[in-house]
Amino acid sequence: MGVLNPGGAFRRALLGSNVVTKSTGTLAATTIPLFTISGGLVVVTSIVGRVTTAITVANSYKLQHNPTLGTTKDLCTAADIGTTDTVVGEVFVPKIGVSLALGPAAMQDPVPLDTGQIESVSAGTDGAILWMVTWYPLENGATLVAA
Repeated sequence: MGVLNPGGAFRRALLGSNVVTKSTGTLAATTIPLFTISGGLVVVTSIVGRVTTAITVANSYKLQHNPTLGTTKDLCTAADIGTTDTVVGEVFVPKIGVSLALGPAAMQDPVPLDTGQIESVSAGTDGAILWMVTWYPLENGATLVAA
């Protein structure tokens, strides 16, 4: 007898049971909080961004973790995401500690993050990205929510 494993169950088994989304809104030359981590360590198993409004101007862009205690660290190095138009539907995946990849890519390893925020750092002035994070708590009571 076969066992059906719906997509949601498969995703939960691989990436954790929690999915949180947050849009950057129209990108501006600023840093904005995307996600807030509270109550202890969480493990981020994936971060994926989908362009929801085309990015048409040069934009040095990255994600960073700004912990409540300690030093802000880049989750990926900045990449120019707008020199050539980045169309609606394009997918970004930060390669933690390396770069922001456009198109098929994956995080190398799950990343433990402490309390604080995951932030969007943009130098451009147009476009929007919807970010999706999968995660699980490493410590009891730890949470990750849209900022």
